[in-house]
Amino acid sequence: MTRTSATSRTAEGPSSAVRAGADSADGSPSPVSPLVVVEDLHVSFTRGGQDVHALRGVSFELRPGEILGLVGESGSGKSVLGLTLLGLLPRRPTPTVNGRAVVCGTDMVAATAEETRLVRRSHLGAVFQDPMTSLNPTMRIGAQVVEAAGSTTEAVRLLDAVGVPDPARRLTSYPHELSGGLRQRVMIAMAVAGSPALVIADEPTTALDVTVQAQILELLATLRDELGSSFILVTHDLGVAAQVADRIAVLYGGRLAEVGPSAELFTAPLHPYSRGLLRSRLVLQTDRARPIRTLPGEPPDPRHHPPGCPFAPRCDHYAAECDTVLPPLEDVDTGFDGAAADGAAAVGTEAGDPGGGVHHQVACLRLAEIEAGPGPLSDGGVAPWPPVSGIGRGNRPAVLVHGVHKRFPIGSGFRKRQLQALRGVDLALNEGEAIALVGESGCGKSTLLRSIAGLQSVDEGSIEFGKGGRPQMVFQDAGASLTPWLTVGEQIEERLRSEGLGRKDRRSRMLQSLTLVGLPHEVAEAKPAQLSGGQRQRVGLARATVVPPEVLLCDEPTSALDVSLAATVLNLIGRLRRELGVAILFVTHDLAAARMVGDRIAVMYLGRIVEIGAADELCAAPVHPYTRALLDTVPEVGRVHIRLKGEPANPLEPPTGCAFHPRCTMAEARCASLSVALEPVPGPTGRQVACPVALGTRPAGMTSASAGSPVSPRIPEGGTDDGSR
Repeated sequence: MTRTSATSRTAEGPSSAVRAGADSADGSPSPVSPLVVVEDLHVSFTRGGQDVHALRGVSFELRPGEILGLVGESGSGKSVLGLTLLGLLPRRPTPTVNGRAVVCGTDMVAATAEETRLVRRSHLGAVFQDPMTSLNPTMRIGAQVVEAAGSTTEAVRLLDAVGVPDPARRLTSYPHELSGGLRQRVMIAMAVAGSPALVIADEPTTALDVTVQAQILELLATLRDELGSSFILVTHDLGVAAQVADRIAVLYGGRLAEVGPSAELFTAPLHPYSRGLLRSRLVLQTDRARPIRTLPGEPPDPRHHPPGCPFAPRCDHYAAECDTVLPPLEDVDTGFDGAAADGAAAVGTEAGDPGGGVHHQVACLRLAEIEAGPGPLSDGGVAPWPPVSGIGRGNRPAVLVHGVHKRFPIGSGFRKRQLQALRGVDLALNEGEAIALVGESGCGKSTLLRSIAGLQSVDEGSIEFGKGGRPQMVFQDAGASLTPWLTVGEQIEERLRSEGLGRKDRRSRMLQSLTLVGLPHEVAEAKPAQLSGGQRQRVGLARATVVPPEVLLCDEPTSALDVSLAATVLNLIGRLRRELGVAILFVTHDLAAARMVGDRIAVMYLGRIVEIGAADELCAAPVHPYTRALLDTVPEVGRVHIRLKGEPANPLEPPTGCAFHPRCTMAEARCASLSVALEPVPGPTGRQVACPVALGTRPAGMTSASAGSPVSPRIPEGGTDDGSR
């Protein structure tokens, strides 16, 4: 392994690169020069009288036509770096910026406000995580895209190019009338108007379901190929970055920990932090028998960075020198053979190395020990899960859903219509069992969960409970579900007031619940705004389980968390289930998380369950075409993804027959008029599928009769029945 200092390598490069980058008449970079040159960039803010150091000496280059994935946990500095390159750092609090960030020949650090505005208008585009915060809710889509594109004709062309169906009609829509995926496509259309040299996409797929995520990633790669634009893709998921990026840069504590070709870094990472991120990432092959191996501890406090390696307190390879020596980013000769990496060499080998010689760089003092140790995906001796207590108690239902329908009125007067969110759902959740609900946005997952929680009534059908009574719910945005002016301890103790406990006993139980979810007792005196996202989610779990419920309802609790925090929360849910014996209904758009949590997985489409079965069996051998399509879109390097065509059907006007038939690759003429219902799949596992066509393609000699008829169980005598809901 050969190493040279990256700082010495770039000491003379940036100034000459910047000069070369401005050789063309319009100031845009020449094709052979770096498009972006960042050199020793430091960014800090002053908050509450203390300096918050967001970036601490970042240096890298980006070439024309390259996609760079910027990866790291929340607070690592990814978004601040993107805003610096865009010249959009907030004015309050006033940032202190040192170093250089040269974009298209202009140093965005030293340039005036007018100069940065000119660069943005001529050469840059931006896509942000939540398009609803970027789009004007009072303006039609057409007016906003025309503002960026210059004409209606060009606006229609751009919307068509990014895959918006019927783009001319969509011009008259308002942002709230579009799905999350379509809104993100509109933002991308506006970002690429005028063929910018660089587009910065800040978490464009976070909280999107897997089908929309796959479409957005495919779109970014297509636009790079067609327009020649460069992209910086900010994400917390190494797998998402590796799927489309040519190179990946891993940020930690405001510094670059590792930079390298995506196939190499994804399959053979060297920095302990990169390895930890990769181990924490869930895939469909993750061992369900043991907890996910997570990164210990918390990211460094940006107000008090350690003098040495920022990752030292969490590192498996820690040595005394790591406390005092700040490791430089160094070039590493890895001898990586991409062709042997299970097909991953196809990622980023052509566009990712336009100039020849892509460097792999690592900032670590312990590389020799790391390379001699176990591989990056070693489980590190994580002990298997103990058996689940409570499951198998006679298969008594904890929750029983019978023929539930839920409609929401849309509009008023003669324009009033009914949005059909749930269209006849039957589901039995047994005591101690975990079921994961998956499906695209708008399929009815959260509506079903809220109906079971009693947060809304149902129009038809009934929801019955076992002897444990009402369930408890954990929400996607834990911060929004916590009362901001109450301390954590006060909010948890509030649930104990009906238990007949004295003040001392309530406090003792509250502290025990914090210990159970892995939080120190000091958190009891904090308010939600003082906690990180992962800590707030743990508080939500502590509040929901301080009085152990019969059923725990989890609505996308990990969708907005980075991979290490998500793994921690999933492990916590698994531990609570085993220690408390609660049944869990877990809503997610992540099939790997669904497989990890659920004993069974139920797949929903347009208000109905279309397939339900044992988690491992369903993921390994899906039957319904929609389940197959969802699995085909899960990000995985080196695999050809089959794109799910079209958008989910409109719940205001659901298709006749099978609701999935307009998008189905197996659809037959009869599907448009066929009445579909869950039918048993031959075999002993109790699998059910709502697709006669798929069931008809099963191996000869297997008939649905061999599996018996599905019979919905009833709540045993002594349970509760809330038919009004």
